[in-house]
Amino acid sequence: MTWEELERLPEEIAGQIELWNGRVVWVRGGPGEHQIFTARMWAALERCARQDMSADADRCWRANLETNVFLGRSGKSDFVTPDFLVHRCLESPYQDVRAGDVVLVGEVLSPSNTQNDIEAKKGRYASAGIPWYWEVTLAREASAIAIVRAYALETGHAHLPEGVHPLRAANYLVVGEWTPGHSNGVQYNFPFPIDIPWAELEF
Repeated sequence: MTWEELERLPEEIAGQIELWNGRVVWVRGGPGEHQIFTARMWAALERCARQDMSADADRCWRANLETNVFLGRSGKSDFVTPDFLVHRCLESPYQDVRAGDVVLVGEVLSPSNTQNDIEAKKGRYASAGIPWYWEVTLAREASAIAIVRAYALETGHAHLPEGVHPLRAANYLVVGEWTPGHSNGVQYNFPFPIDIPWAELEF
């Protein structure tokens, strides 16, 4: 399917589709908790981004949620829709967000998410060169976040046994991990200083 064909579909159908090199991928709607914790992460990241911009007028970030990220330099038939993201400010309003503009993408993982789905989407983000990927895993037995993980895009080459080659040319490595037991909340310094008390992430 092309982007033009997608635009002709009713919004309630088109909104559930990502295009991966023109292939239709259905995006399953999550439970209410998924929406709430997506909004919590977006609001916290927006606050941190604004604080960073106020400290340096040369930096300009936009935190967003459920926004299409187009993976090619042109065309629109290859895109993913992260739950939350931060990108550099664009030159004009209503401009398409390209992977090269994005510094951080994130997914809120409900218990119904499969490992195959998670890894496939993470691989697309990595192949597009997006430097930071965050996962927010929801608890199975409560309306709460179980764990937040930050991943950095590996820019060097892994040392593998002779004759062994990575499945993908780019990959993410876990660089931060937080649970509600961390009394100081989520704290990390990239791509800008992030400091999120757990109280901001509660249901």
